[in-house]
Amino acid sequence: MTTDNSMNRRTFIKTSAAAIGAACAGTIVPIAPAAVHAASVKGGAGYDASAFTACDMCFNRCGAIARLRGGRVVKLDPNPYFVKSRGMLCGRGAAGMGQLYDKDRLREPLLRVGKRGEGRWKPVSWEYALNLAAERYLEIAKKYTRCGVVFYFGSDMQTSFARRFAEAFGSHNVATQESVCLFSTHRAYLDTFGEVVMPDLRNARYVLMPGSNRFEALVTPDSSDLMEMLQEGGKLCVVDPRCTKTAALATDWLQIRAGTDLALALALIHVIITEKLYDAAWVEEHTFGLDRLAAHVAGCTPDWAAGETGLPSERIVRVAREMAQAAPRALVYPGRRTSDYVDSTQIRRGWAILNALLGNFDCRGGLMVPSPFRLRGIPQKMPWYDDNPSERLDESRIPLPFKEEASFVPLREGVISGKPYPAAGWLVFKTNPMQTAPDQAKTLAMIDRMEFIATIDILMSDTAHMSDLVLPAHTYLERDDPCQVLPGGPAGPCVVWRKPVVPPLYDTRNPFDIFKGLAERMGLGEHFNFSVDGFRAAQLKSLGADTERAGRELAEKGVYIPDTPLYGLYEGKASYKTSSKKIDLWSGLYEKRKQDPLPVYVRPKQGEGFRLIVGRNALITHASSQNNAILAAYVPTNTLDINPGAAAALGIQDGDLVEVSSSVGKGRLRARLDPGMEKGCVYMHTGFGALSPHVSLQHNNGACIVALMEDAMDAVSGNAAHHETFVRVRKV
Repeated sequence: MTTDNSMNRRTFIKTSAAAIGAACAGTIVPIAPAAVHAASVKGGAGYDASAFTACDMCFNRCGAIARLRGGRVVKLDPNPYFVKSRGMLCGRGAAGMGQLYDKDRLREPLLRVGKRGEGRWKPVSWEYALNLAAERYLEIAKKYTRCGVVFYFGSDMQTSFARRFAEAFGSHNVATQESVCLFSTHRAYLDTFGEVVMPDLRNARYVLMPGSNRFEALVTPDSSDLMEMLQEGGKLCVVDPRCTKTAALATDWLQIRAGTDLALALALIHVIITEKLYDAAWVEEHTFGLDRLAAHVAGCTPDWAAGETGLPSERIVRVAREMAQAAPRALVYPGRRTSDYVDSTQIRRGWAILNALLGNFDCRGGLMVPSPFRLRGIPQKMPWYDDNPSERLDESRIPLPFKEEASFVPLREGVISGKPYPAAGWLVFKTNPMQTAPDQAKTLAMIDRMEFIATIDILMSDTAHMSDLVLPAHTYLERDDPCQVLPGGPAGPCVVWRKPVVPPLYDTRNPFDIFKGLAERMGLGEHFNFSVDGFRAAQLKSLGADTERAGRELAEKGVYIPDTPLYGLYEGKASYKTSSKKIDLWSGLYEKRKQDPLPVYVRPKQGEGFRLIVGRNALITHASSQNNAILAAYVPTNTLDINPGAAAALGIQDGDLVEVSSSVGKGRLRARLDPGMEKGCVYMHTGFGALSPHVSLQHNNGACIVALMEDAMDAVSGNAAHHETFVRVRKV
């Protein structure tokens, strides 16, 4: 096992300069790194002014430079200093001003005057809106305890302020969008390694990528680093029932039978153990449970896995040997979409265990440990409420809940059932569960249990449409935000802040000011006795000797890059943060919680029709890029992607209107014949078929995927199980 520190952050930046320069040369307005600050101050050729910002078109927060003419943002360029995004900006990022100038933007606070979903609203002042919200939430707290109010947040640079408000209010029932898509991955890697790891794709020589689609569902820096790795001769093996763009560019594509990921993982482990392809000394020193694992996979032969997965056994053997040969610079990509079934945590534990056998933990070209670099803001002393219940609404429904936050699907079940106690208030910020949480009918049932719902958003989303009060927020180009540390893979972490590029349009507010206003009206003002600027100053002050440098680089380059170690963070440490204090191949924690301590393969359920699988397009981000006119010109609607042979059996041709139905809902959209689709699966994009008429580009446009998806969840973490739904398809 090696811990090569030869490529530190500064070296990475120097060696990447040519690539960054090439990326910038491809933009409409070329910009050399040395000229960025001057261009930022003077405006650049053909522009009145320019300003650094951080993109908000997805969760990546890539660095950008806003170009202004006549007081309007007319273009967004990549920030070449921004190592996390490798000096690049994707199509979504370039379309960011589409949110700022969306004709359907919310322009003032709105109060519902008709029935929920009827679409009747009246404008109210901010004073009235905040007074009403504070009054209603306090009434619900008095009636049901503070835990009677549920908080649900998306990924945002102000999620920390949203959480601060929820914790000051005193509710345990706080969930984020991550609980719909990421919890099973986090659970699996935390329980195996004690860390939520990051892949070092740039320096890997072999990558196995189950389910993820990094050349289309873009993630920085992973998408860029993966391409660099391939161009330098590294190997990429994609495991997916669909021939995605990533699969098309991969060294190898394994068209697996949907839901059989764990069978493949166990067979690969079998080959590596039986052929002794692992570093025995490293595994002995760093892992726990090898003997039990070996006995567990003894029958999981490549021939057995071939029968389950539909993959030739010789290819399984070849992949195992190639990975082992490249180790420790070989990895199974942790991903965001490795698979989404009722046993997702155990599937991802299988992949984590395979990573452990490759000896790739905490080393170059393997799995990186999150940087210890942190920013400290203004501390908060949590209030105590004696009458609060001791548990969250989701905790009794899952064996391994996270302490920090709830999982949305079981939490929703708790609200609907009223057990273990009732909840009647909901505050939603920067997310749209009506379009992102599976089984839209269940979300509507949750809404029916609520006495008061307020949504903070920039559009009248489907969730806002079903709310009682809608509070319009600034878009990211109008925002004043705190600093945030972003992971940059082998380039290391970086710090970004966000200041307004243009003055706010309409009667909208910074989310911070909304939370602060609510806190003050609830007698919780001490938790927000600062400004955003003051909070940023406290964050930078926590850097000590680097405070001045950080502030200067943020102003001059739009990003601060600290010097922190990248590899070997566990060298010399006596133990891991796991139940055995080593890397857990066999988990005592799982045995204690009455879960399988080793991942046990269960043949996936089968149903009538086709398995519905999900993913993400390079130009849309689920529901968060809804109604962006620039992007809608390229992806105007969603389609049902179906195998040509399967379609022919149903009399369906390319472009035909089809009805898709499941046990919970149905929708209509056009068919798209895709020869790369496994015959038993169909695929459609998320974020279409909006109920709200004020999301005009997506209202009744295509089909809403979550209206079709059943509310299955991962048995260990409560993560939504997106791939457990079967749909029937017929030509209309």
